[in-house]
Amino acid sequence: MGIKFVLTAICMWNWITSWVLTASSDELVRISLKKQPLDLKRINAARITAVELESNVNDQEADVIYLKNYLDTQYYGEIGIGSPSQTFSVVFDTGSSNLWVPSSKCLFSIACHLHSKFWARLSRTYTKIGIPCQIHYGSGSISGFFSLDHVKVGDIAVKDQEFIEITREGYLPFLVAKYDGILGLGFQEISVGQATPLWFNMVQQGHVSQKIFSLWLNRDLTSELGGEIVFGGLDWRHFRGEHTYVPVTKRGYWQIEVGDILLENNSTGLCKNGCATIVDSGTSLIAGPTEIVAQINRGIGAEGIVSLECKNVVSKYGYSLWDSLISGVRPEILCVDVGLCSYNGSQNMSGGLKTAVENKTREGSAIGETALCTFCEMIVFWIQVQLKQQKTKEKVFKHVNQLCENLPNPIGKSFVNCEDLETLPDVTFTIGNELFPLTPEQYILKVEERCSTVCVSGFVAFDVPPPRGPLWVLGNTFLSAYHTVFDFGNLRVGFAEAAK
Repeated sequence: MGIKFVLTAICMWNWITSWVLTASSDELVRISLKKQPLDLKRINAARITAVELESNVNDQEADVIYLKNYLDTQYYGEIGIGSPSQTFSVVFDTGSSNLWVPSSKCLFSIACHLHSKFWARLSRTYTKIGIPCQIHYGSGSISGFFSLDHVKVGDIAVKDQEFIEITREGYLPFLVAKYDGILGLGFQEISVGQATPLWFNMVQQGHVSQKIFSLWLNRDLTSELGGEIVFGGLDWRHFRGEHTYVPVTKRGYWQIEVGDILLENNSTGLCKNGCATIVDSGTSLIAGPTEIVAQINRGIGAEGIVSLECKNVVSKYGYSLWDSLISGVRPEILCVDVGLCSYNGSQNMSGGLKTAVENKTREGSAIGETALCTFCEMIVFWIQVQLKQQKTKEKVFKHVNQLCENLPNPIGKSFVNCEDLETLPDVTFTIGNELFPLTPEQYILKVEERCSTVCVSGFVAFDVPPPRGPLWVLGNTFLSAYHTVFDFGNLRVGFAEAAK
């Protein structure tokens, strides 16, 4: 018995030692990531758009640059620039290729004064380049100039790295962000000014033995560690099973091809023969063709915030409004009586709704009092019309709910009832002939709003026409479920189930 125990202990010790050595190899460069929580204001304002680069009229293969505004970005880590090192928090973004941070010369942008700034005169290894540049984002741009200095990543220093000092940063996302800048991990082909990406210089200077980096995002909301990015290898503790690798189909972004997308094991059709896909750690969303996203959001019961709140008003106040109309109460005072309107008389219902919703969502609330009043007045009007047609109560409210469903959604996001998550279907991506399912807990973003939790679909519409489209963007909603390896040496991307 004693011998068996000793042998077992020795085996366990050897295994643990081997595992620790593998996980903490000096050849790996590790960056711990922090995670900032999403709020409804930021997720509502997050945008992903696409623009076509100028090209010859007959060029059917014109490049498309896709733009995002980083409002839904959650994960960031620390680097240092200069000698001695000046510390910055940056987003490690596989969907762009430049490194930029605010400059000490950024004097007239409020955002710069709220973040760490690079002081060139304090660095003995700084080299001036001075070429001006501009970077475009989803609804604006920032500008600055190129500089050269050493960049510290983990325990290593990448020498003579080009980066951008930002001198104009009036763009809202960076005003409210907890991070200072962006560290792009894409290819040089999409780099502004053709600057060499930092990870490429890391390889060229021999700081890593393997031409790969890997990303693990922690879904444990109680953990202080948001995740980890590892340059030069991967950590076995971060995933389960083997990685499925697929080739990079077009350099620039980390672009691959995905096959059919399944909703509850049923084909959505459009990508059966393959769709181009960008793997992007700089967004929380999964963006794709409207034809498929609409199927998914309908299948999971997701609705636009306008439709959802309209139905909520029907559910809470509909029968009371019905009873009051039947009893002869004047329609114009009903919504005042139930507390949804603070004035007598109606406003322009159709014209005021979109403006009211957009204004209130920008301010951070789901739907404001003005919009709720408008919903109420519309519902009263709809019930009146149905009563004149002598419809039954059941048919009236069925019709009213259908009208709610058809209301336009100006902010583009879809919401689900948080209590329904356990009943929702999986959404599965086909990659390299393997299936990668996402459970409702993985594809629904839970956002704290005041004293409650709002559940937002992680799927948003994003349409790129042929020949470059249809195009998908797999953001952190997908990447947090699957540990991802970016293999520059073999031009491929690998996915394996992420460890919790």
